[in-house]
Amino acid sequence: MRYTLRQIEYFIATAETGSITLASERLNISQPSISTAITHLEEELETQLFVRHHAKGLSLTPAGRVLLVEAKRLVDQAEHMYTVASEVNDKVRGQLSLGCMVTLASMIMPELSHSFTAAFPATRIAQTVSDHETLLDKLQRAELDVVISYDLLIPAGFEFLPLASLPPHVLVGENHPFARLSSISMEELAGAPLILLDLPISREYFLGLFAKHGLEPTIATRSTHQDVIRTMVANGYGYTLANVRPKSQVAMDGRPVVRVPITGDHKPVVIGVFSLKSGRKARLLEIFEQHCKSFVSDAYIPGMVAPLMERRRSPT
Repeated sequence: MRYTLRQIEYFIATAETGSITLASERLNISQPSISTAITHLEEELETQLFVRHHAKGLSLTPAGRVLLVEAKRLVDQAEHMYTVASEVNDKVRGQLSLGCMVTLASMIMPELSHSFTAAFPATRIAQTVSDHETLLDKLQRAELDVVISYDLLIPAGFEFLPLASLPPHVLVGENHPFARLSSISMEELAGAPLILLDLPISREYFLGLFAKHGLEPTIATRSTHQDVIRTMVANGYGYTLANVRPKSQVAMDGRPVVRVPITGDHKPVVIGVFSLKSGRKARLLEIFEQHCKSFVSDAYIPGMVAPLMERRRSPT
């Protein structure tokens, strides 16, 4: 065999991004190194892997699509060697492909990932951030080992380890009339302009809070970006519904935001760890789940005001 796993990894990154430039950015490797690796692979395999499009990147040839599947399988088998070795030697090592719900990632991922790799220096975490549906699809296709998201959809074939529960609340700018209230009802919210977080599953959850009471919200605008919504709210465009409670009380532009509780009982979302059901989990995954369970709870969530802390702050 006259090709290397590194060259295979360069091929996979280029195929997934459709661009040597983007593959270079993802891997933090120079573009000439990736180009050379792909050329070497094509010569060694005597097969053209890509069609080069002038100014439009690359696309896989039919042969390239077939070999991409085999390349990913080869890398997975190589990674599995670390898992087997760690189990034999009772050491925790190897790479974990971790996905995280986009609304959680900026708060949870940095501290959680760093604390894990600090505790287990022979491990590495490759992070992916996306919406719930996309993450579960990647987990199903074995592109991810584990996902941190909400319990809003748990399809058959997945395991879910609950970590912390987040009830919904209203978020407004400091000059909004709702900001002066100690709490607010769904009926009062229905007629006011709502800035809706328009992500799959999350969108249905928030709309369901109104539907449960036979109400329809007045949707002023929608966005898939939580930070954009937060800043719009801070600037007086309307209110939004949220579950996450960032420790920061300001939007991206520095304007203050105010959380207002919703009266009554409403279904919370539960942060947890998704994995595929299997006969036996890899030890690296088991250790990571244990780490999550000890690190995230109703009493402490990285980057957030945890539910128990919120209740302690609230007047009785």
